[in-house]
Amino acid sequence: MKLSVVIVNYNVCNYLTACIDSVAKGLEGIEAEVFVVDNNSTDNSVEVVLRDYPWVHLIYNIENLGFSKANNIAIRQSAGEYVLLLNPDTVVEQDTLHHVITFMDEHPEAGAAGVKMHNADGSLAPESRRAVPTPLVAARKMLGFTKRYYMSHLSWDVPGQIQVVSGAFFMIRRKALEQVGLLDEDFFMYGEDIDLSYRLLKGGWQNWYLPYSIKHYKGQSTQKSDFRYVHVFYQAMLIFFRKHYDHLSFFFTIPVKCAIYFRASLALADIIRKKLHLG
Repeated sequence: MKLSVVIVNYNVCNYLTACIDSVAKGLEGIEAEVFVVDNNSTDNSVEVVLRDYPWVHLIYNIENLGFSKANNIAIRQSAGEYVLLLNPDTVVEQDTLHHVITFMDEHPEAGAAGVKMHNADGSLAPESRRAVPTPLVAARKMLGFTKRYYMSHLSWDVPGQIQVVSGAFFMIRRKALEQVGLLDEDFFMYGEDIDLSYRLLKGGWQNWYLPYSIKHYKGQSTQKSDFRYVHVFYQAMLIFFRKHYDHLSFFFTIPVKCAIYFRASLALADIIRKKLHLG
């Protein structure tokens, strides 16, 4: 088995079907399997997959287990030489999977690879290439200096080594995954891709950006205007920071932690302001 595709779904049935259809086309000629893990959707996602995609391995949870746990359930059941973690709100161009697999086959030092992601309006998504948010990089990003974090010096049109692969399209070599471990289930959603990418780097693997395209209708399964989103997003930042950088001097850690809490407070205040305005 060459490739195992894992798609975690939560209440985005229309996007999910478009994603599966694009994957089916992209997998022509590849020995592969596809898993859909549904996190207790309340729309008709499960029924549609059962009815229209009998070849898909469907796993449906009785509660929302989050992104990391749901992916790990399928990964443990999968058999591919490569595992692709794929968001349900993505559409994969027909030749992208072939190109990425070919690159991975030709570069055994590559532990993981991401691709050129386009937003819904066709613009390039900067999170296609990211740096590890060290205390310095994270502090600069929170102050609005994002070029270093998004590795803007890299060309969009040629392969390049990056530090963080996006969880929206995260192809990983099983050998590397077995070495560094599965997704950290302390992350409910967000941050798990940064953590896994960082562990791959520390394990001696390379992470790559490849100039093959997908479209990402990002954030469709999350409601960024509610309090839970703010809590989960900024909690993930704190989990990553505590896990990898708490050993540093408090002169480095305290400012970054304060900045995270400050940005979370601003986000909550903005939500409250909008709700009051709408009310």
